[in-house]
Amino acid sequence: MTSPPRTALGPAGTGSIMALASMTCVQLGLAVSVGLIGVLGPEGVAWLRLAWAGVILVVIGRPWRVRFSRAAWGASILLGVATGGVTVLFMLAVERIPLGTASALEFLGPLSIAIIQGRGPARWWALVAAAGVLGLTEPWVGATDPVGILFALGAAACWAGYVLFTQKAGDTASGISALGISMPVAAIVATCVVGPSIVARLDWQILLVGFALALLLPVIPFSLEMLALRKLTTAAFGTLMCLEPAIAVVIGLTILHQVPRPAAIVGIVLVVLAGIGATRSGQRRVPVAVEAASPAAPAPAPPGGATGDV
Repeated sequence: MTSPPRTALGPAGTGSIMALASMTCVQLGLAVSVGLIGVLGPEGVAWLRLAWAGVILVVIGRPWRVRFSRAAWGASILLGVATGGVTVLFMLAVERIPLGTASALEFLGPLSIAIIQGRGPARWWALVAAAGVLGLTEPWVGATDPVGILFALGAAACWAGYVLFTQKAGDTASGISALGISMPVAAIVATCVVGPSIVARLDWQILLVGFALALLLPVIPFSLEMLALRKLTTAAFGTLMCLEPAIAVVIGLTILHQVPRPAAIVGIVLVVLAGIGATRSGQRRVPVAVEAASPAAPAPAPPGGATGDV
């Protein structure tokens, strides 16, 4: 009996496409959020997205039907804390410092993971991507409010934790069921920060818009990232995340009519090159026994519910 043919892209290529689709959804969601921010404020929009995402992913993931190991519970809860932290802290940062500066500082999180954990070419492509991010965001142009910088660095730390805990949660739980735990935790974290006052500003129209927005950001992208990290190393994934400013420039140009500066064009070239390099060198090493178990489907976690250093 012959095995079904593998996809021509391979695990690394498939994971890269998932990561790119995820980032596109994120930037579209941010573009759509512009009008709602004027009503609820940045923290309120972050809370509304996470609250709806928690409800949606509990229904989709049905975590009560999955038998989680202790490691899966821990990774999923920590992922939720990191998710809530990066969402709220980044919104607080952009209230005080320019978006480009905040984005550049936030990218220090996944870039640090890529540089520290990268092997061979992946590590050097992370440095190329870092230069591209600087070109895209031009952090030297804007203001440098110290509190805003601290918020952005906190978001960077949470994003680094998000990358690590997403991979661990994806390796210890089947499918995206771990998000059925992590996203409600993220919503609780956001609720503790925003407080109950936001409820008074809600109506049924805002709730409907929030539901659609939650699908764009974070339900669909976070689910894609969870699946992508089952096929890519954290180093390659962190490098690919540096393509997000390039995607933001394209969406800003086409939807918000924001013309990029020459430095941004150079940055796009650098991060695209880094993304290609990461795609070519970023496939995860899957144990032979696991890979052979299901050649046509995503590889399940081996007995014990963990791989690598979980």
